[in-house]
Amino acid sequence: MSSISIITVNFFQPQATIELLNSLYQYYAIANIEIILVDNGSPIDNELYFKRDYQNIKYIRSEKNLGFAGGNNLGIAHATGEYLFLINNDTEVTPGLIETLADTLKKNERIGIISPQINYFDNKKIIQYAGFTPMDYYTCRNACIGQFETDSGQYHNKIEQTGFIHGAAMMIRREALEKAGPMAENFFLYYEEMDWCERIKDAGYEIWVDTNGLIYHKESLSVGKNSALKEFFMNRNRILFIRRNAKPLQRMVFYIYFMLLVVPRNMLKYLAAGTAGFTKVLWSAIFWNIRNKTNSRDLGFRLK
Repeated sequence: MSSISIITVNFFQPQATIELLNSLYQYYAIANIEIILVDNGSPIDNELYFKRDYQNIKYIRSEKNLGFAGGNNLGIAHATGEYLFLINNDTEVTPGLIETLADTLKKNERIGIISPQINYFDNKKIIQYAGFTPMDYYTCRNACIGQFETDSGQYHNKIEQTGFIHGAAMMIRREALEKAGPMAENFFLYYEEMDWCERIKDAGYEIWVDTNGLIYHKESLSVGKNSALKEFFMNRNRILFIRRNAKPLQRMVFYIYFMLLVVPRNMLKYLAAGTAGFTKVLWSAIFWNIRNKTNSRDLGFRLK
């Protein structure tokens, strides 16, 4: 098997990270697999804590919160593998997952990055991801294939191109990484993996899914399922993604669509849900894009 670097980022979730490391135990004795743990935004050095039971992991600490892209990029910078598997710490792997994805990459050099099927951890028979439809750049909308369906094997042995990988679990070949570059860190949270797919495609590679690999995802442990942080970055980065990747006409149509349809709809949704304060967050996301260039490192959100 080719050399593989498994990279995960911990952000104040030590128990979830330990549970992931437990699920990766089958790979600790394999010489050509390394496991890299980035302790992101940690005020203290937790190396002894994480290495108590897992002495062979590479522990990297960042005192500053680098976000999803920055934390993974830090791990990438220390990785030596031919293939790099970026995996959320709020996931647990199933047997054979790593080998399945690596084997598919090895058989098809056109594939730059690939994701497995993802099911929800809380109900392992419910699918979260079996691929993505292509992006509609006029609305910045696409669909997650299979989401919320009961897994009865309907996507079994699906090994094909897809619109985008899923950021919770993605394996990239090093050659594609070197040509496309790392993830854009100014996204911080959300849409960075979709933007990365655009860079990978521009570098001449394809985006694939292989449902013979399966992972379980606990989802949204780090920011919560309904938070101002998530609302800000989802809106800010949706606009940013279009600014970076859509053609001029597509951008113009999107701006009209977003301001005339998305903004009023979201404001009504906030009122109905009792989260009227999110209206200010939404407008902050919009004005960030007016004030900042597409490569701006200004986050626009004060992190605690």
